[in-house]
Amino acid sequence: MRDIPELVDGYRRFLDGRYPEQAALYRSLADSGQKPKTMVVACCDSRADPATIFDAAPGQLFIVRNVANLVPPFEPMGDYHGTSAALEFAVTKLEVETIVVMGHARCGGVQAFLEGLFEWQGKQGFIDRWMSLLNSARSEILRETAGQAGPAQQQALEHAAVRRSLENLQTFPFVKERIADGRLRLRGAYFDIADGRLQALDPESMLFGPLD
Repeated sequence: MRDIPELVDGYRRFLDGRYPEQAALYRSLADSGQKPKTMVVACCDSRADPATIFDAAPGQLFIVRNVANLVPPFEPMGDYHGTSAALEFAVTKLEVETIVVMGHARCGGVQAFLEGLFEWQGKQGFIDRWMSLLNSARSEILRETAGQAGPAQQQALEHAAVRRSLENLQTFPFVKERIADGRLRLRGAYFDIADGRLQALDPESMLFGPLD
């Protein structure tokens, strides 16, 4: 890895600075294992890191990141489900108490999807199949925002991606069971990269508003 100096330099800063400050915590986590209370489903966009946004300590958050912070519906007969596997592990093994789906502004996956960049063209690829989870939401958004500028449509679909993921979470039996008996709760959030503001999704109105 010596040919990736930015990573090597970053590791050295970690080893000289942050690690000594938290060495005892790291040793404790190594011995006792992880016991995070919160799982975060976030986008893999390099500008929206949940651990940074929530100023989380090691072991505090169980994070899964994918394109556009999507959760697929429960599909037990599928072949490979990285997000679903992480979800099952977090809920049934780690017994997290909260799952937060965090979307963000200026999402490249959502923008490309709106522009039809990864539309099916004779041979379906990975991204267009994944983003097809938002097909119905995109149709609704384009109908509801007809005549509005592109950024407004994109933000509306970014919000819809969070809501759709929260809906899909509830199709998993082990999630639904724990919500019903009070062991688990679902929350939505939306991060604006430009100004650092985090909005929260009201679980009753299903509208986003300032966290404070």
